[in-house]
Amino acid sequence: MKLRLVRARRGTLWVQQAFRVFFRQPLAFTALLFIALFAAFLLLVLPLVGPLALLTLLPAGTLGFMIATHQAENGERFPMPGVFIAPFRVSRANAKALIQLGVAYALASLFLMLVLQWLEGDSTALQQAMERGQVGGEVLADPAFQRSLLLRALLALPLSLMFWHAPALVHWGGVSAVKSVFFSVVACWRNKGAFVVYAITWAGVLALFGLLSSLVFSLLSAPQLVPLAAYPAALMFMTVFYISLYFTFRDCFELELPDDNNTST
Repeated sequence: MKLRLVRARRGTLWVQQAFRVFFRQPLAFTALLFIALFAAFLLLVLPLVGPLALLTLLPAGTLGFMIATHQAENGERFPMPGVFIAPFRVSRANAKALIQLGVAYALASLFLMLVLQWLEGDSTALQQAMERGQVGGEVLADPAFQRSLLLRALLALPLSLMFWHAPALVHWGGVSAVKSVFFSVVACWRNKGAFVVYAITWAGVLALFGLLSSLVFSLLSAPQLVPLAAYPAALMFMTVFYISLYFTFRDCFELELPDDNNTST
C-alpha cells in the first residue's frame, strides 16, 4: 500500500465518476440507500442503545457503499444488500478492526455533540430552524444560523479526516484500526487540494440544482412544489456522495483491490 498524490482537479472527477456509476445502476444504489435508512430508523427507535449502535455501524455502512461501487465499476454484478455485511465476513481480524473503528467513531461523535452543547447551549439556531421547517432565505441569512453551521463544519472536519478512508483501509488494506485512522488523515491532508475542489464541486452541484428547480417551478407558477423535487433529489445526491467515497479512496492509495467475489449474498 502506497500513498498516491493527485492533482486538485481530480476532485471534480470523483463527483463525475460517482454520477456515472449511479446512473448506470440507479435502482440498485437507491435500494441500498433505502435499506440503510430503514436500518438506521429501526436503530433510532431503540432508546439509548440504538443511536450508539447506529454511530458504531456508520463506518461499516459507508464501506458497504464503497464495495457496491467497486462491484459496479468493475462490471462484476448487480450490487446486493450483502455488501453491508461483507466486511465482517472477510476475516476475524478485519471484523475486529472494523468494530474498533466504529466504536472510536461513536465515541468521537458523542464528544463532538457534548462540545457543541457546551458551546451553544441546549437550543441552537440550527435546531430551532429545523424544528420550524425553515432552512432557506431569511434563515440562511441569519448570522446565528451561519455561525452554527460554521461551528459544526469546523468540528466535523477533523472527524472526517480521521475516518474518511479508514474503513476501506481496514477492508482492502488489511491494516489495524489505529493505522487506518493515521493513514486516512495523512492521505486527506496530502491531497487537500483535490478534496477542496471536491467540496466546491459538490457545493456547485447543490447550488445549481437549487437554482434550476426554483427557476423551473417559478416559470410554472408553482414555487410551492420545489420541496417535492428537493426530497428525491436529496436522496439521489446522498447516494451519489456515498458512491464517490470509493473514487476518493482508489485515487489516494496505490493498492490492488481484489474482485470481492465473496461479497454478494
